[in-house]
Amino acid sequence: MAQPLEVTDATFESEVLKSDKPVLVDFWADWCGPCRMIAPSVKEIAAENETTLKVAKIDVDENPAVPGRYGIVGIPTLMLFKGGEVVERITGALPKNRIMAQVLPHL
Repeated sequence: MAQPLEVTDATFESEVLKSDKPVLVDFWADWCGPCRMIAPSVKEIAAENETTLKVAKIDVDENPAVPGRYGIVGIPTLMLFKGGEVVERITGALPKNRIMAQVLPHL
């Protein structure tokens, strides 16, 4: 069962921007309650879509460069990358079905 991949400022380009599949990136922090609320949904999305979607998580406190580059000002923020470009941005603790409604058209 696929788990979300932990990415860092150093691995973001190779794991996300150069991925051959779309990548859903969860920008989160340990102290963020809403981030912890959506974590189980993010795990389920990774497991249920492992053949068509890569799911990654990046801790905004430990890796400030990437969130800064993409203008992340509130977390949780989920961004869907396809071909190295942002195609969706989802902010806030949304239920899994609402997240997938925005992700599915890009798969």
